[in-house]
Amino acid sequence: MTLPPLFALFADAARRHPDKTALIIGPRRLTYAELAASVEHLAAHWQGAGVRAGDHVGVVAPNGVPFVQLMLAAARLGVVLVPQPLGAPAGALLRAFDTTGVRHLAVWHGLLASADTLSALERIDGVRVSIGGDAPPPGWHRFEAWLEPAARPATPPHPAPGATHPFLMVLTSGSTGQPKPIVLHQEVKIARARAAIGLYGLGEDDCILAATPLYHSLAQRLVIVPLVLGATSVVMEHFSPALWCASMAEHRCSFTIAVSSQLKQALPELARQTHDLGALQRIVSSSALLDGPTKAALLVALQCDFHECYGTSEIATATDLHAKADAHKLGSVGRPVPGAEIRILDPQGGFARIGEAGEIVCRTPLAFNGYFDQPDLTRAAYHEGFFRTGDLGRLDADGYLYYEGRLKDIVITGGINIYPRDVEEVLKAHPEVHDCAVIAVQDDRLGEVVGAVLATGSKDGTGSINLRAVQRLCAERLNDAQQPRHYFVVDELPLNAMGKIDKQAMRHRFGSGRPLSSSGSQAESG
Repeated sequence: MTLPPLFALFADAARRHPDKTALIIGPRRLTYAELAASVEHLAAHWQGAGVRAGDHVGVVAPNGVPFVQLMLAAARLGVVLVPQPLGAPAGALLRAFDTTGVRHLAVWHGLLASADTLSALERIDGVRVSIGGDAPPPGWHRFEAWLEPAARPATPPHPAPGATHPFLMVLTSGSTGQPKPIVLHQEVKIARARAAIGLYGLGEDDCILAATPLYHSLAQRLVIVPLVLGATSVVMEHFSPALWCASMAEHRCSFTIAVSSQLKQALPELARQTHDLGALQRIVSSSALLDGPTKAALLVALQCDFHECYGTSEIATATDLHAKADAHKLGSVGRPVPGAEIRILDPQGGFARIGEAGEIVCRTPLAFNGYFDQPDLTRAAYHEGFFRTGDLGRLDADGYLYYEGRLKDIVITGGINIYPRDVEEVLKAHPEVHDCAVIAVQDDRLGEVVGAVLATGSKDGTGSINLRAVQRLCAERLNDAQQPRHYFVVDELPLNAMGKIDKQAMRHRFGSGRPLSSSGSQAESG
């Protein structure tokens, strides 16, 4: 069956609910009629300036109404958006846009105040749009001017293309650190939205919160789902625990998918019970496995249907765990969602037996459409039709998946594979360890040894951890190869823009065995 284009689904919702609130971001609220009209204006101006179906447009902007308007206008015209983080340096942006064949730009005005950034971006000489601000640089169109009533274009945009057109490119880094541009057609984004709608029982009466950056596929899905349903989308401009709780309460949000680290940060705020979250019916924790105590505390604090999921940008959601129905399997990330098949690949390239750890591979109708202009990399990403995730896991006899970490994070010490999660679970059992991460530290004799980065949770540098007590705990519960040989104490673990623990940053900082910054204290154990 041919799926209708994304914009057609949104336009149908707008016809059914013209006066209903479609989008809330910060102080701004747009009805479906207002949002649809603004998107038609934007698409027509884009087209009039020379943007055509199939063109690639680089987007660098904060979470805001313009970002959503750009997404919908891209779907309207058949344009391919290439969103990038707002904080990326100019050189990184240029490399990303070169890798993805970007011809046009839509950029937050604040970035253009830097002469170096402006000079770098102006190497892309297509249609350039400045978002926000009053006076764009010469050669740049002002985004807001295109949306003014007096600026209504005389020529409407061409009919929307079919759903098989590319729609988004999301860049992810592999083990080499080189960006891999994930191509997502409109039909894939629609299929992913419909899968979420079916899995979580969503409908037009829902109010759905997105609290991660819109350049990432998770927030994009949390905007697309309500806008094709005729529901209401709430997008946070930025995340903080207090603001997250306040937004959920103020807008009576009924559903969200949150990054697990966000939920952990929100726990103290939730425990204070200062916000009425009674409208929240379902919540999903994504991106990383929650530890047992945090999960138990969240189940008490939230009092709603609680899910955990596993997936990647390439395959979307692959498994689901319902905390109540699967209470006997809370250490897992659940079973495959409808249509998905999960297997475990052993080091020899065969499928592992039940209970054996190996690489998680997945076959799913929600898979991406390949890496842009990298057919060899796309082929290498599959094994007999299963996408190779680069993640480590095992399946039990009931089909539940247990996530064990990233393959590239395994510490190989003297030829022995050490799985970081096994060590991290022991470290987290110490009451002074607020959070932790295990990384490989270079060693002349063994190649690599275990390094433990321990977070006190202090925001002012006053926290401390009794390392001797931690070492005793490890000596009691871990074998010799698993013992951390280096300890690094920090206030908080570094997080990337998605709120995930950034092990790459920790490997760079601590992987030599010596901190690159004096703010991380160090201890060694023999």
